[in-house]
Amino acid sequence: MFHIKSTPKSVETVVQDLAAAVKKYQFGLLHTHDLQNIMISKGVEFQYPCRVLEVCNPHHAAKVLGENILVNLALPCRIGVWKEDGHTMVGTMLPTQLMQIFGDSPVMAETAAQVETDILAIITDAV
Repeated sequence: MFHIKSTPKSVETVVQDLAAAVKKYQFGLLHTHDLQNIMISKGVEFQYPCRVLEVCNPHHAAKVLGENILVNLALPCRIGVWKEDGHTMVGTMLPTQLMQIFGDSPVMAETAAQVETDILAIITDAV
């Protein structure tokens, strides 16, 4: 269900490298959430540097949403970058497995496979 890799790079460097790779694979970077700073700003102690990138390819999104509008509950794709036990980690949920909860449409399966290939390539380029 998850794809997680470790990298010697800093969280900040990985986020920058992911942003470049997202463009390379014709996805858009919709937003980057800095969870550590959000938690701290709300008065909650949170020791882990953690960023969540929301990425999307609108052509792929339109295909799966056209098959089942409930897919909006799983979009956009997310890539997490965090520091854990001194290591920078990068991970995502696998679209092929996530889309299975919405049925077994061939269009959704094919689109999820392509998105997964691209997301994994984006992560590989960044780490």
